[in-house]
Amino acid sequence: MASIVIASIPAHGHVTPMLAIARAFVERGDQVRFITGARFAHRVAATGASHIPLPPDADFDDRDLVASFPARAKLKGVRAIAFDMENVLVRPATAQYETLMAAHAAAPADVVLIEPLFYGAVLLLGHPRPKRPPVVVCGVAPLPISSADTAPFGFGLPPIRWGNRQRNTVLTALHRRILARPNRILDERYRQVHGRPLPSSLIDWYRDVDAFVQLTVPAFEYPRSDAPAALHFVGPIGAAGSEAALPVWWSDLDGTRPVVHVSQGTFANVDYGQAIAPTLEALADEEVLVVVATGGRPLDTLPPLPENARAATFLPYDELLPRIAVYVTNGGYGGVQYALRYGVPVVATGGKEDKPEVGARVKWSGVGRRLRTEHPSPRALRRAIVAVLNQPRYRDASRRIAADMAAAPGFARLAEVVDDLATTTQPLTRWS
Repeated sequence: MASIVIASIPAHGHVTPMLAIARAFVERGDQVRFITGARFAHRVAATGASHIPLPPDADFDDRDLVASFPARAKLKGVRAIAFDMENVLVRPATAQYETLMAAHAAAPADVVLIEPLFYGAVLLLGHPRPKRPPVVVCGVAPLPISSADTAPFGFGLPPIRWGNRQRNTVLTALHRRILARPNRILDERYRQVHGRPLPSSLIDWYRDVDAFVQLTVPAFEYPRSDAPAALHFVGPIGAAGSEAALPVWWSDLDGTRPVVHVSQGTFANVDYGQAIAPTLEALADEEVLVVVATGGRPLDTLPPLPENARAATFLPYDELLPRIAVYVTNGGYGGVQYALRYGVPVVATGGKEDKPEVGARVKWSGVGRRLRTEHPSPRALRRAIVAVLNQPRYRDASRRIAADMAAAPGFARLAEVVDDLATTTQPLTRWS
């Protein structure tokens, strides 16, 4: 039985997939502790893991970040990521690290599993093995590991045919300048703990971890000729779908009309103009059935529904997705991955956080269309949805990825990585 500590920033899209991992290790018989925000305590308990709350200065409510950081509302792209890096991610790193160390001191952990934005792990990595437990990053978002073959994370730019590496070199220099301030703050925190400079940077520190387990398949990620050996693609782990009851209108999904599902998830679902409202308007006169999920918001907050639309706060996704012709989203990584498990093609709009990176991969992998705006016009959205409905290449690409996901090892491979590290006390060399 292994002693495992899991840690996540208190953001729904990061906590939820880590909960599936926690449950799988608990069911295997391991002792699991889960560090995250107070509002997720009941969800952690439901997995059988023990909840360790983040201290107040590292806890926040991701449902209303703009209220806490008004300046964030005006930022987009890499500048929005830089703002979040400093205020949401880097500044809480010391409190996160101290929570990790206290948990390890109370009961030594064999392995620490984190999601990519838990920056307290950067400070933990400053200790040599075996003084610290091995650290495994679970990739619950687009792969952020830097590469000569990819643009820096946050630009939302896929590889290009000509001059790709030259472009990426220029963008990396720009990226470093944009992130100079949060990088300096993280360096200060690292010096306070270890008395020496930060050996990596905000875009390179993932190369210092003991393993990086990406929860998708290679076909959805950009190829990297310099990918490290400690990077593992394992495919999805656990179910991410809702166990909601069938709505009263479920019989309308009778196959007589193509079904278009639109959702903005449970986090960025306040501004319906990102995907839901323009989809309803775009398809009001089309021979389709539009199915809306509000992600928990009351149905009376929706704009008026046209005749061909149905809505629910939550939907049973394992029942719904096999009936879907197109999934329209504002770019949440988990929702896109879940749709692809069922071979459903995607139309992704823009947004903040990692959404530009998700949309770029949707287009690059061929599984759908991408609209590079946070508030698409109904006309543009209709054009994208109709194209995905009528052109088989999108569904064919989605089905190929679904087949890859079905064949992926999933939790079994993650467990192998954890068990190998738990029984190895020798420090690893830095990834090349």
